[in-house]
Amino acid sequence: MAEKNLLAPENLPDCPVETTLLILSNRWRALIMRDLLDGTKRFTELRRSVTGISQKVLTTNLRDLEQAGVVHRAVYAEVPPRVEYSLTELGLSLEPVLDAMAEWGARFKEQAAQ
Repeated sequence: MAEKNLLAPENLPDCPVETTLLILSNRWRALIMRDLLDGTKRFTELRRSVTGISQKVLTTNLRDLEQAGVVHRAVYAEVPPRVEYSLTELGLSLEPVLDAMAEWGARFKEQAAQ
């Protein structure tokens, strides 16, 4: 039985906050998007920059983000094949959300240290 795609338009919740949380539903997706804000990256660059992520988990999350329309995957017919990932216009529109998360996290760490 095929797994239900939670990011398909017909499966999205009515609440916009819940919809945003679906896209950023785990730490890996938010970190992948954080790193793609710097520009296009190859798979191995993302694997190195997202500390602790396995190849399988990175692949799954990149596919989910691509299916949601926030990540673009470009495959170049070379030997060996070259694959690059970048944020779509929709993905780039999440930059203020990620920036706000970074600011809040910095403030939280600062207060927790006191």
